[in-house]
Amino acid sequence: MQDSNNLDLDRALGFAIPSRSARGRIVRLGAVLDRVLSAHAYPPAIEALLAEALTLAALMGSTLKDPSGQMTMQAQTKDGVVSLLVCDYKGGELRGYAQFDEERLAELPAEPSLRDLFGEGYLAITFDLAVTKERYQGIVPLDGASLSEAAQYFFVQSEQIPSFVRVGIDKRGDGATVAGGLFLQHLPEGELGRERLHVRLDHPEWEHVAALGNTMHADELADPTVSLETLVWRLFHEEEGVRTLQSTELSRGCRCTPEHIRGVIAKFPIEERREMAGADGMITVDCRFCAQKFAVEVGEEMA
Repeated sequence: MQDSNNLDLDRALGFAIPSRSARGRIVRLGAVLDRVLSAHAYPPAIEALLAEALTLAALMGSTLKDPSGQMTMQAQTKDGVVSLLVCDYKGGELRGYAQFDEERLAELPAEPSLRDLFGEGYLAITFDLAVTKERYQGIVPLDGASLSEAAQYFFVQSEQIPSFVRVGIDKRGDGATVAGGLFLQHLPEGELGRERLHVRLDHPEWEHVAALGNTMHADELADPTVSLETLVWRLFHEEEGVRTLQSTELSRGCRCTPEHIRGVIAKFPIEERREMAGADGMITVDCRFCAQKFAVEVGEEMA
């Protein structure tokens, strides 16, 4: 969203480079991040981790052609300081949260590595397509220096598609967080009798696109005064026929409305609802995404 101060925030922009058999996504988050992060009193290291995860979710989720589809990213471990990190994207809406051990986190450096936070963990990325009812999921180890590197490895390993991922995060002087991300992929030609590009990570066309992507600095991605279109132009203005695609407005979204909560609880028999209730006769539901609590009466009418 380009606001009155000429800041380009909370938007995803797709683009294609047909001459190089490549496509890309570029995003920048501002108020969306602040709304998600402000719901929790996360320490700086966890804030930065969740900001990176939300940016990745926006990059990958906005590639869905099915507007009612959902992309979910989950990083998990049994022995790490961060036991669970979850983000999802649906129809331009983002949400996420993290579970971690505060005492063990306090023992880590101010800027812990991915291994410091997760130990031996894994990254799972799931695409649910509402129209076709199909589900695609891949799981890879949490290797690399960052979540971005792990996500890049996911596409190379699980999808066998040469991919490039970069994220930049800036904690501004006013306390607001801005994050930007770049996602590039080489598309398989897939024509009869021709080489499928996804089996060659060293394809010269892909190496050229990836090299250009590597010139994009993290601080440029997180600079809200530079439009997404300008960043695409900076990278690929010498390429033939670069096309920008429709942009997507991004927002913070959580589906834990009182109506939704009542609908979920209504599926349980009245006897089970009574067992869920506290001494006051209310069932309390705590949403970890938005840190809100919802109280529902056991015997109230729930359609």
